[in-house]
Amino acid sequence: MKTNTRRDFLKKASMAGASVLATPALLGCSESSDTTNTYTNQLIVPKNNGLMITGTFLDEISHDIPHQNWGEKEWDLDFQHMKRIGIDTVIMIRSGYRKFITYPSKYLLGKGCYMPSTDLVDMYLRLAEKYGMKFYFGLYDSGKYWDTGDLTNEIQDNKYVIDEVWHSYGEKYKSFGGWYISGEISRKTKGVIDAFRAMGKQCKDVSGGLPTFISPWIDGKKAIMGTDKLSREDAVSVQQHEEEWNEIFDGIHGVVDACAFQDGHIDYNELDAFFEVNKKLADKYGMQCWTNAESFDRDMPIRFLPIKFDKLRMKLEAAKRAGYDKAITFEFSHFMSPQSAYLQAGHLYNRYKEYFEIK
Repeated sequence: MKTNTRRDFLKKASMAGASVLATPALLGCSESSDTTNTYTNQLIVPKNNGLMITGTFLDEISHDIPHQNWGEKEWDLDFQHMKRIGIDTVIMIRSGYRKFITYPSKYLLGKGCYMPSTDLVDMYLRLAEKYGMKFYFGLYDSGKYWDTGDLTNEIQDNKYVIDEVWHSYGEKYKSFGGWYISGEISRKTKGVIDAFRAMGKQCKDVSGGLPTFISPWIDGKKAIMGTDKLSREDAVSVQQHEEEWNEIFDGIHGVVDACAFQDGHIDYNELDAFFEVNKKLADKYGMQCWTNAESFDRDMPIRFLPIKFDKLRMKLEAAKRAGYDKAITFEFSHFMSPQSAYLQAGHLYNRYKEYFEIK
């Protein structure tokens, strides 16, 4: 089958499957599927040999993943599923992207953003408090960085957003545990050090020093967004990665407390080499080294579906070998949740629980 024909077929099949299986995903993929003693999966690899996922992004403002249109009832159930596997940290991926926003920001509404139907920030904070989790607030993304390549464009709007959010929510909820500086980069791009330093410092100053973190990607062979390829030849070397991020960490440590590199842009045989460098740099600058263990699959022509369990397992095992401090994922609700629109997500949840021996 020709590549384009095969890709078109897979896309059509995926769309049809998501529609047909949406209801079964809510029922047939629940935890009841693995409470029977009829079947036992015999793993031939050591169990509980990876770094457990204890945090997840909440992807409510996205441009490349279908919205699940959940209300508070569905979100409450999802927090229960998260809690059951040990997740103690939830991170709103961003508080807004271009004109769509997650809370009724007077500042952003005044800039022409659309009024959201519900206050998602307030809902997430209440649910985090209910289930004993910490909530990290993701900053606003105007889209200007993606248009210009200059991250300093994101400083101005966030000056107002940071103050507004802290006074509206941070002072009210004990579950408000920190900040996510949402600008995603891979290399030493224009304005990155100044932008991370300015936004990180303001977040810490206004909140009395609450922690901040970033989640960049490694410019590896799978960093192919905007193309029709599955890999590229001009990927960054381990040495180049170390040199560039040494300079960035040198400029932002003290106002950025942790770095969670996305783990999906490099091949599985490259994990140890890059992870070792990431941990060495974080230790050098007194930062925490987290991993953003992507639970979606970058190896397929369809973007994006839940990842094969063995791929997630290999990444979490590499993070444990490297001595990482914490594993978070992008993102539980779409790609690991028993109530996800994707049927495969609930099966991944079950395989994850078996591996980590979670009842």
